[in-house]
Amino acid sequence: MLLHDCTWAEVAAYLSTGKGIIMPIGSTEQHGPNGLVGTDAICAEAVAHAVGDAVGAMVGPTIPVGMAVHHMEFPGSMTLRPSTLLALIHDYVLSLAEHGFERFFFVNGHGGNIATVRAAFYEIHAENRARHGKDAPELRFALANWWEGDAVGRLSREFYPGVEGSHATPSEVALTQHVRPHAIKAVAMSPAVAPAGGFHDARDFRRRYPDGRIGSNPALARPEHGKRLLEASAAAIAEQYRSFVTES
Repeated sequence: MLLHDCTWAEVAAYLSTGKGIIMPIGSTEQHGPNGLVGTDAICAEAVAHAVGDAVGAMVGPTIPVGMAVHHMEFPGSMTLRPSTLLALIHDYVLSLAEHGFERFFFVNGHGGNIATVRAAFYEIHAENRARHGKDAPELRFALANWWEGDAVGRLSREFYPGVEGSHATPSEVALTQHVRPHAIKAVAMSPAVAPAGGFHDARDFRRRYPDGRIGSNPALARPEHGKRLLEASAAAIAEQYRSFVTES
């Protein structure tokens, strides 16, 4: 059930029986030679929609741009400052809370968002308390990264043993191939497995990882892998969502 596909009356009817909403959040950034710039948003949205279908929950609009300053040496990448992303989440949540939503479950597709999203939760709690005092609505938040979880990890190790890496991974590329088959890219990569390690800033990232990959071989990605990864992630996160909205 997508918020964008509902009328206001349908949203009101939903709120009469449930207070939870799933919020996909991703990023718009480079993902190596065969990874789409929209990978993190596409993955988060696909998983969030599958979870929403599984649990009968409303799914909000995808936040497609995140905190990706370290990718800005690659054309097409976009970034929000942490303060901007925090303010955006703040405004999204409090807009929906005004209508009666109380449980906000974020499905995340980008590691660079995690710290800011969690900080936003605390900022919202502080403002909610300051606004309403002891009468403040009991807003609750959860964050699930689609790639985490035992089932997804097992599949990743089965499909891509030792070459999943940490950026432009075959798992995320495979998921986009399943969701967007028209946009599959066939690109030769050398070396087959990218170097691994850390980085300091955007220029240092580009120097160390000139094609955008870190420790990965996304040439191994296949759309049939993506289908199984999507199913595994959605099943696990659906269980998390059910527990989240029913806990006292």
